[in-house]
Amino acid sequence: MSDTTLDLGPQTRVIARLADGVTDDQLSASTPCPDMAVRNLLGHLLGLTVAFRDAARKDLGVTTDTSPDAAVPDIGPGWREELPKVLDELAEAWRDPGARTGMTRAGGVDLPGPVAAAVTVDELVIHGWDLARATGQEYAPDPAALQASHDFLLAAVDDAGRGEIFGPVVAVPADAPLLDRAVGLSGRDPGWARER
Repeated sequence: MSDTTLDLGPQTRVIARLADGVTDDQLSASTPCPDMAVRNLLGHLLGLTVAFRDAARKDLGVTTDTSPDAAVPDIGPGWREELPKVLDELAEAWRDPGARTGMTRAGGVDLPGPVAAAVTVDELVIHGWDLARATGQEYAPDPAALQASHDFLLAAVDDAGRGEIFGPVVAVPADAPLLDRAVGLSGRDPGWARER
């Protein structure tokens, strides 16, 4: 597994900018995530940000115990103010060296701190791509976060439990951009295009 001590701040700022660029009429648009419209993807981003913030803080409870499959996520009226705030809190929580020690929990799964950090990075990178593609925005993830996401996904290719988390790997040329290779490893088609 790659270095998971990287600062999540650059990637959380990318997500915040993408979210700020979402227009109200795009909230019902489809996304690369099956059965999720943009509003559901934003709700998922909000929920996972809170869960992994609390996982970093070792503040275990409802936010870290709830499976992401428990319900289709959605956004409330204050999501535009809430999401950037919790993204900042997430980045700050993972700056604490104690976040990467011992065990923690997210999505109802107990994880070693370094693994939880790697999952956090991957969620931010791949769902950032999802959001950008769904809303027609340019996407330039933080290079360090992208490399960490790719390394995490590559290491999980032969994991027996992979099917519970990711879709089947989508074949991407070996010389494709790193983002396309990471997206393919996550089970998404890098050529996915939003419906017009």
